[in-house]
Amino acid sequence: MHFFSQSFKYDHPWSHVVIGIWHKYPNPHCTHVVAVDVIDRSVDPNTGIIRTERVLGCKQKAPVWIVKLFGGSEDAYVREISFVDPASQSATITSVNLSLSQFASCYERIQYSPTSPQQTMFTQTAEIQARMAMWRTMTDRVESWLAQRFEQNAKLGKAGFSDVLRTMWEPEQPQLSPGAS
Repeated sequence: MHFFSQSFKYDHPWSHVVIGIWHKYPNPHCTHVVAVDVIDRSVDPNTGIIRTERVLGCKQKAPVWIVKLFGGSEDAYVREISFVDPASQSATITSVNLSLSQFASCYERIQYSPTSPQQTMFTQTAEIQARMAMWRTMTDRVESWLAQRFEQNAKLGKAGFSDVLRTMWEPEQPQLSPGAS
């Protein structure tokens, strides 16, 4: 099993970050995410917690050896469930791969919480595990490739979400024309 984790602060209030979550895709950094479908959204009348379930459609090229070993295509689907609690200012998103889940699983958890009125902490963890009854070296190789791909996508996701937040909440800076002083 491989693990991934990262944390950092967004220089935006928690409320802005949570609104930005729903606008994260599409963005030019995460072109592998090609569709987002909301399956269910509800608000608990007692707690006010908003629960949303989505399916993300992705297109990513896999190494030839993985395609030959498992079959499949570059189309992949991920189930995402989020819980946003406005009262406690917490947002938790979990996701798991639906495609090729009989061979490997990637369980991701994201937490957003305020650290100050103008900053929000982002914490992301992932557990990646190949589920194959074969040589340990092949299992390690598959898990390693999946972990590297996850880390690459996490970097793209951070850059893309930062751009989304900047576009939504930061005033546009006027462009200086050449020769202006």
